[in-house]
Amino acid sequence: MAQVQYMSAAGLERLKQELHELKTVKRRELADRIETAKALGDLSENAEYHEAKDALSFVEGRIHEIEDILKNVAVIEEETGAVGIIRIGSTVVVEVNGKEKTYSIVGSNEADPLQGLVSNESPIGSALLGKKEDDIAEVEAPAGRIIYKIKKVT
Repeated sequence: MAQVQYMSAAGLERLKQELHELKTVKRRELADRIETAKALGDLSENAEYHEAKDALSFVEGRIHEIEDILKNVAVIEEETGAVGIIRIGSTVVVEVNGKEKTYSIVGSNEADPLQGLVSNESPIGSALLGKKEDDIAEVEAPAGRIIYKIKKVT
């Protein structure tokens, strides 16, 4: 059984748009490039042909990857029950080493740590899950134990 892929509604829409673009535009562009390169003659020494074939293989791989994700996606819903408890979809303000940082807990496909989007599977994300305001989350990092004081959960 495949692992559930958690994703926001906006992330799901972006993924669907990417899939549509790959299937309708990129595939066609690359097929046209391959046909043009074939017309040039000898395929064994035709760099354009090989480059287009490689790009098409990459696009096909990405299409299959997205389709697999979409088969197992679970959209993160707004939750009214457990208010103040960190879950996937929560935005959390923490204090670490005297500085405040803001993280949003997202599924692994949307993670972008430089933008403050941390995966629920990451060390920070998994340490924060289930906690609430004023709790402490500890993360073992290569540099040692890091303590996160939870200031606000939305």
